[in-house]
Amino acid sequence: MSESMTPGHAGHETHQHGYQNDVQALKNRLKRIEGQVRGVERMVEEDAYCIDVITQISAVKAGLDRVAMLLLEDHLEHCVADAATTGDPEFTAVKIQEVTDVVKRLLK
Repeated sequence: MSESMTPGHAGHETHQHGYQNDVQALKNRLKRIEGQVRGVERMVEEDAYCIDVITQISAVKAGLDRVAMLLLEDHLEHCVADAATTGDPEFTAVKIQEVTDVVKRLLK
């Protein structure tokens, strides 16, 4: 099994994650966010104006939210859609519950 393959649900074929074609773009976004976090750290060290620090924190959160949404969209388009085509309602229900749970966590 290659690194991009994951075990399927009991008796189901393995599949590649939907975001496999977007890995470089996701890595680029995450590197940009990493730079923003370092910038926030520098701002705190340099005693920057509170509102400016909070504004940068907001930008970091927005960047992470965009990455999460891209991954969620790929998960829905690939993993959940693939589960629905298996004809196994239990497997499909598991994938839908995963999405429900992750959306709840994102909205907290």
